[in-house]
Amino acid sequence: MRSVGVEEELLLADAETGEPRAVAGAVLAAADRAGASPDRAAEEGEEPSHTFEAELQEEQVEFATKPVTEMGELHEEIVRWRAEAARHAATAGAVVAALGTSPLAVRPSLSPGHRYDWVSRQFGMTAQEQLTCGCHVHVSVDSDEEGVAVLDRIRPWLAVLTAMSANSPFWQGEDTRYGSYRSRVWNRLPAAGPVDVFGSADRYHAEVKAMVDSGVLRDKGMIWFDARLSASYPTVEVRVADVCLDASTPVLLAALVRGLVETAARSWKAGEPAPRVSTGLLRLASWQAGRSGLDGPLLHPETMRETGPATAVEALYRHVGDALADAGDEEFVRAGIAGLLERGNGARVQRALFGSEGDLASVVRHCARRTMEG
Repeated sequence: MRSVGVEEELLLADAETGEPRAVAGAVLAAADRAGASPDRAAEEGEEPSHTFEAELQEEQVEFATKPVTEMGELHEEIVRWRAEAARHAATAGAVVAALGTSPLAVRPSLSPGHRYDWVSRQFGMTAQEQLTCGCHVHVSVDSDEEGVAVLDRIRPWLAVLTAMSANSPFWQGEDTRYGSYRSRVWNRLPAAGPVDVFGSADRYHAEVKAMVDSGVLRDKGMIWFDARLSASYPTVEVRVADVCLDASTPVLLAALVRGLVETAARSWKAGEPAPRVSTGLLRLASWQAGRSGLDGPLLHPETMRETGPATAVEALYRHVGDALADAGDEEFVRAGIAGLLERGNGARVQRALFGSEGDLASVVRHCARRTMEG
């Protein structure tokens, strides 16, 4: 059974006004006081008691779950760390909200540090405006060779995950008419988005080295492909999703991503070639998923032609069906998809809240409460 882990970036906001608050430093300090931080624990040879880390902007904080094999345990991890983040944020008069972008206008505050200073100088306004919160799913692989074979074969399916997770319809106080505007803002960065088929681990690593050696990027951590080999763990890391409002949704995504990884690995071992879908078409699929979410047409992963969102999601479910059944995730995923299609993703929820409440501050406050619900 392949292990799975999830990283979530959470928005830090004022508990009353809903406006983003640059209090990540205070949140991390509160977490450190409560127990050993990951960095300090590593230095002292201890197990960390929290997994919170700074992100690009001080209006956000990130956590990572431990790797698990059971989806129920993953759900418990996500609920636990969301609650811990909320507890530490409260010491700074803030709440955490699982929102892909801030609904209210904001001028983000870059986190301190040499790396973030470099990012600011290199990428200018793109970095300064980059207050986005994503969800990254890690799935274990046996080797870099298997990992790259997986990357080559999951490319056409990733846009469906973007649509399912879409949770960022507002930007600087305006409705963008996108379901996932986060994905559009994120893809302004030079190494973000879909990539070509690599064919081998050697070619993958040669491409990464060439990109870093170009000088445009500072290090391997800036290889922001839609899916990549993790620089820190023996995993494939899928990075296309918005952070999801309901704690159950990242678990659904994780089960689907594990299914994609297992299905791709089996295909590779059977000697089947990777689908030769052009990167240009994948960019169109990514854009369409960000635009529509689950409320408009998507590109079908197998034909690259417009289809309804339910049809695209059903195609993904069928594609990974055998792997889901073997992992015991088939019924959980089937029920999760049905529920998501019925109630809608975070983008639909946010728009409905704005329609009923009439102001974006209420949207943030409601979403902060919903972030804590199991």
